[in-house]
Amino acid sequence: MEQEIISAKGVSKRFGDIVAVNDISFSVKKGEIFAFLGPNGAGKSTTIKMLTTMLRPTEGKLMLAGHDVAKERDSARKAFGIVFQDPTLDEELSAYENMELHAILYGMPKNTRRIKIEELMKLVELWDRKDSMIKTYSGGMRRRLEIARGLVHEPKVLFLDEPTLGLDTQTRNLMWEYVKRLSDEKGMTIFFTTHYLDEAEAVAERIAIIDNGSIVAHGTTTSLCKQTKTSSLEDAYLSLTGKTIRDESGASNNGLNFKTSQRNRNLK
Repeated sequence: MEQEIISAKGVSKRFGDIVAVNDISFSVKKGEIFAFLGPNGAGKSTTIKMLTTMLRPTEGKLMLAGHDVAKERDSARKAFGIVFQDPTLDEELSAYENMELHAILYGMPKNTRRIKIEELMKLVELWDRKDSMIKTYSGGMRRRLEIARGLVHEPKVLFLDEPTLGLDTQTRNLMWEYVKRLSDEKGMTIFFTTHYLDEAEAVAERIAIIDNGSIVAHGTTTSLCKQTKTSSLEDAYLSLTGKTIRDESGASNNGLNFKTSQRNRNLK
């Protein structure tokens, strides 16, 4: 039996009368690339915030790399890296300085962090721009640096929350190449959220579809199609979440971009 590195059991999150996440349970195996696929407002980011200690679950239990996320927050934080939806780099610092600051915050020794920073910046092909200010970086370069920064302290799990939002097709493809390489070469567990069908299908080994705060199905693309008696992930997704367009201002809006999904089939 393969080792579970992430486990959620009966997890819910309420904000007053609003139920953002409703009694979800799932697990992720060590070294697996796992996708949370769902419309905007489905509960993806709330779940990732609970897993990364930014929110406490109202009910249920979350385990990460053997640590109870609610009770062992400091230990859990050392076990993961995260790339947020919104940019978090300091524009008034150079790329190298952003990396070094992160390493210092995690208490990495000077010599160790220098070696690691160089290795990671070369991995994402930014070493030649290490002394450039972040404000001179393109959106794709910033995202690649954020991935490198999230790996400085050698986490066991890398969380990516809608990591390709706003990126062009070429940059998206390149970013996923780096992510796949991390998984293959370092055996790192990757947990990412997305509302792009093509990304989930091309990158993830298993997918959990979340809608209105609940996990409605999970498995491989093949098993999801079998469950829904459909021939594609897109049809399976629509079968599970419905075909109506929901108001984007609501908690359960359906923000799936089908044109983007179809345009980027070359992710495979």
